[in-house]
Amino acid sequence: MLSSRFRKLCAAALITAGVCLLPTATPAGAASVTCQDLRVPVSVTGTAQTMYGRLCVPEGAKTVQVLIPGGTYNSSYWDIGHSPETRSFRLAMNDAGFATLAVDRLGTGRSSRPLSVTVTASTQADAVHQVIRTLRPRFAKVIVGGHSIGSAMAMIEAGTYGDVDGVLVTGMTHRMNLVTVIPVLANMIPAPLGGLGLDVGYLTTSPGTRYSAFHSPGPLDADAIAFDESTKDVFAVTESVDTLLLTNVVIPATRRIQVPVMLVVGDDTHFCGAPLGSDCSSAEALRASEAPFFSEAARLRTFVLNGYGHSINYAPNASQYHRAVAAWTREIS
Repeated sequence: MLSSRFRKLCAAALITAGVCLLPTATPAGAASVTCQDLRVPVSVTGTAQTMYGRLCVPEGAKTVQVLIPGGTYNSSYWDIGHSPETRSFRLAMNDAGFATLAVDRLGTGRSSRPLSVTVTASTQADAVHQVIRTLRPRFAKVIVGGHSIGSAMAMIEAGTYGDVDGVLVTGMTHRMNLVTVIPVLANMIPAPLGGLGLDVGYLTTSPGTRYSAFHSPGPLDADAIAFDESTKDVFAVTESVDTLLLTNVVIPATRRIQVPVMLVVGDDTHFCGAPLGSDCSSAEALRASEAPFFSEAARLRTFVLNGYGHSINYAPNASQYHRAVAAWTREIS
């Protein structure tokens, strides 16, 4: 059992967090969109692993968004089943004409479950890089995006490998507000081991804490929170190490990004506001707060979704930010 202090320190980034085509291609919500399951062989610290992703492609799509979920989330975060017409990022992007590939981070969902000590934000970024290589030349443009700790991985991937045409950052800034984060982290527990093949280095949230951890101060939608609870996943303690270094600008990955970046947050007390967070009072204030961490080539675009907390895809007004992302994607595609 991990000590309470160890869980708190190592889990901090949580709040931050050849292709094998299966013969299961099925139409998505719209008749012109086809979805299929991918299991991509990747090498992590010299061991063979597999990263799962759900690829959904509208007819004629030339741009694909590779989407990385945050800590204790898996690919379902990008395709929320409760009120999907409002909350499904995947559906919104497909309706806008863009393909999506929502992945399960290693250790989660239908991806491989390596020993937790081998899984860091950088190794996750490397695995995503290997996935991205399989998407060319089918897609002319590739955008990598993330939520929370997944955003750290997206930025590390783009800054390290330079193989994408844009970066979408959601639910994360470079200023983690530990004053509000630490009470949430106190409720983190080792993931249940029952048949999942997980060691105690994988953590998850305690039952009944999802709303306060990820959705407050948004409206309490019991059905949405139930869906979140039913699909929650894990993250590896070691994913937090280089994520913390990134948010404290020890790793200069974001300054190396040479493609457009869009950054989106809600009323997220874990990354916004006094005493330690970024200024998220408006899109303009957020840009001023975050621009020093990016190069001029990033042409940083910002958007603030008012009225919801950390996990903004669950917001009842999520379609506002979905439309903004679609417009930005169109501009750079």
